[in-house]
Amino acid sequence: CGCKGIRSCLLCEGPAQAAPPPQGEDNFTYCPATGLAKGNERSEFAGWAFPFPGVFLTEEFISEDEESEIVELMDRDDWKPSQSGRKKQDYGPKVNFKKQRLKAGSFTGLPSFSKKIVAQMKACSVLGGFLPVEQCNLDYMPERGSAIDPHFDDWWLWGERLVSLNLLSKTVLSMSCDSEDSIQLFPTFSKENGELSPPGSLTQTSACKNSGEEGINCVLSPRLVPSKEVTVAIHLPQRSLVVLYGDARYKWKHAIYRKHIEHRRICVTFRELSAEFSAGGTQEDLGKELLEIALSFQGRPV
Repeated sequence: CGCKGIRSCLLCEGPAQAAPPPQGEDNFTYCPATGLAKGNERSEFAGWAFPFPGVFLTEEFISEDEESEIVELMDRDDWKPSQSGRKKQDYGPKVNFKKQRLKAGSFTGLPSFSKKIVAQMKACSVLGGFLPVEQCNLDYMPERGSAIDPHFDDWWLWGERLVSLNLLSKTVLSMSCDSEDSIQLFPTFSKENGELSPPGSLTQTSACKNSGEEGINCVLSPRLVPSKEVTVAIHLPQRSLVVLYGDARYKWKHAIYRKHIEHRRICVTFRELSAEFSAGGTQEDLGKELLEIALSFQGRPV
């Protein structure tokens, strides 16, 4: 396998899995319709919610036929072993993140089949002006114990928007925060219809249960909880496209846990350049050169 350091998978752990990766239960679930993270029913945060900005999710971004064709074309090329039970195909420049060095290397562009995907992205409201300079295909399999620990994507080279297309099976993107800040939760029950209501003022009138009696009016103040105690599940249906930006990109780490890989799953992630390599940045010329290569759509995995 391709595991290094503290990383591991079922292949290198062997029959006696001494220390499988931690897989905590997410206690909130992101709601695309409202943009809120809602407390899960079986958690201590049931009935509470908070705004979770920086996520754009669209279902059925491509058709079943398009998905089949893309995966078939991917499988014609070799998949290289990667860490934590994954396999990968990289289309991007040669990067040394520790030394912050970058060059084209053997990069010949994004694959031809991605040209249509990138064109379709223009219809997404949050992807105006998005120009991908790198594409990474990751193959997850339950038999290998595929996963990825909570992490931030690099922001020296990669720009604000991270775009991922989820293929072959559903999964869950788990968001966690190491900040010392607190999160302000709001009650979600509306007396009128019992449905989720967006957070209002600092106090909000709700229906509550008291001594077994229902329908009693009461005022519930917002609840402050440490950010470290909160984890948010973003459910990714098959063939959905998700964009992380803003707080979801820079404040919250993202992970895929082993338990959420039930079948083969392929993640196609596109990244744009940071401001340093974009127009007006100190590395603008290098960025322009890499974009010209990327958007030729003539690439093979590097």
